[in-house]
Amino acid sequence: MGSTAAGALLLLLLAVVPAVFAVTFQVGDIGFWNSGVDYTDWVTGKTFRVGDTLEFQYGPSHSVAVVNKAGFDACDTTGATQTFSGGDTKIDLTTVGTMHFICPTPGHCQGGMKLAVTVLAAVPPPSPKSPPPSPRTPPSSTPSPKSPPSSTPPKPAPHSPRKPKTPVAILAVSNDPSPSPMTSPSPSPSPPINAVSKGVMMSYGMMAITMLLMYGIMS
Repeated sequence: MGSTAAGALLLLLLAVVPAVFAVTFQVGDIGFWNSGVDYTDWVTGKTFRVGDTLEFQYGPSHSVAVVNKAGFDACDTTGATQTFSGGDTKIDLTTVGTMHFICPTPGHCQGGMKLAVTVLAAVPPPSPKSPPPSPRTPPSSTPSPKSPPSSTPPKPAPHSPRKPKTPVAILAVSNDPSPSPMTSPSPSPSPPINAVSKGVMMSYGMMAITMLLMYGIMS
């Protein structure tokens, strides 16, 4: 239903818009369609377009015939496409080109009752103007308040205590086969010289006594 209504509205607009811009021309102005009027001068400065209308007003002794270029030049109505005699004739301009009109009454065309109208294409309706862009909202001049700095100092990040390094004993390896002074036993103190002399003398004395005893036994 909505699409049908929209289509009908569009057709109505297409029919109304040309009518709004169409012009109805009174042929001859106040002289009407009559003898003694210069219709060549009348069309000068006028623009005729498709959709316009020519209105012929005339008395009972006149009529209007639509002819081609040859009939216009020769004032001959033999090949006329249309003939009107009602006293008030309105002819719509429907095609682009030149239309020719004459009065069929003998002698009137030769007297100047002939009209040639050049028809131009209709003026297209003006396109709707786009609305001007809306003005941009200016930025606010009042700066946004900044948050006050915190009075509480930041807490330092906790850190794990370092573990003491385990001392590593360094053993010195030496190629010297002699025992290290740190591991070799301390030497026993040497006996005094007097004690050694006494021992030697006692040994010699014992030997002498033993030899004397053996000698006595043997003798």
